[in-house]
Amino acid sequence: MRTIGTAAFGLRAPIFKQGDDVAQIVTDIVLNSGIEIHDKDIVAITEAVMGRTQGNYATVDEIAEDIKKLTNNAKSIAVVFPIFSRNRFAILLRGIAKAADKITVLLSTPSDEVGNACKDHPFTGLNYDEYYKSIIEEEGKIAEVFIDNNINILKDKNIDAFIAADIHTKDETKQKLLQISNNVIDLTDILHHKSEHGLLGSNKATEEKVKLFPTAEYCMPIIKTIQQNVFEKTGKHIEVMIYGDGCFKDPVGGIWEFADPVVSPAYTSGLEGTPNELKLKYLADNKFKNLSGTELQKAIKEDIRTKDKSLKGTMATQGTTPRRITDLLGSLCDLVSGSGDKGTPIVYIQGYFDNYANE
Repeated sequence: MRTIGTAAFGLRAPIFKQGDDVAQIVTDIVLNSGIEIHDKDIVAITEAVMGRTQGNYATVDEIAEDIKKLTNNAKSIAVVFPIFSRNRFAILLRGIAKAADKITVLLSTPSDEVGNACKDHPFTGLNYDEYYKSIIEEEGKIAEVFIDNNINILKDKNIDAFIAADIHTKDETKQKLLQISNNVIDLTDILHHKSEHGLLGSNKATEEKVKLFPTAEYCMPIIKTIQQNVFEKTGKHIEVMIYGDGCFKDPVGGIWEFADPVVSPAYTSGLEGTPNELKLKYLADNKFKNLSGTELQKAIKEDIRTKDKSLKGTMATQGTTPRRITDLLGSLCDLVSGSGDKGTPIVYIQGYFDNYANE
């Protein structure tokens, strides 16, 4: 029996620039990595590479101009439940401030939807009410900041337009705001013509520019080309995906690593669906509790080989991870590649679809 299961390798790459041939560069890196390529191996590329090579950027002035159009040149705008982030939202707020004369910000308490603390952030040390107010005032605009989880405190505040600025709860927030005003937008509406996710998933590039989340239209032809290139060179059929935040939680700071709208904006068809796995300890402790040693191993392997194509809801699956394959892989890739200076924006994964019955 093989003693190595799933293995993930961070592959170093050059610094990608706008217009680079991502498909060819990634193909060359994989083929020259020294890794023996197998069917069902996975190549994953960080969304940052795709955003940079696509050249999908937006300036704060572009953000401001689009907001003016979307809100009918509102003089006062309320920004509701933004996340607390220097990288993700601060520069967006600068663009919003340029769009109106007065900006009201409603912050959730004690943290935002992904766990960042509003006051005395454990990693940045910032009080985000003060920080966000200073950004607005630096643009020469009137700033008003509230910390409250009740949207209704914004009633009768003479606000012309509202922006639902949260990520995963934006639809619920937007519906509540529509009970106050019919002039309501969310972050996906802003610059939607440049990305289907609008400003969601954007990252600070410079003090005046953000990188937008890459579009599926741009990503899909590239990942399919990589898949085809590797097949032509090796005869092996691999899967390819683009990954962003992995959606895991820091147990110390309580922060969810999930500020992107989705974990994977594009992936090949073999990564569709959810795992269909048996829980080994359940089998060992229940169905085969009277077996041990080689007999136990043989019985469990046979159960795995003959398992149904869909195990959803069965007792033998309890305790397995009920998430999509791409979401699980995104967490693995995000942890392997890191977000700093490791220089490994490509992750190569082997054995992910293997199981205990594989020899």
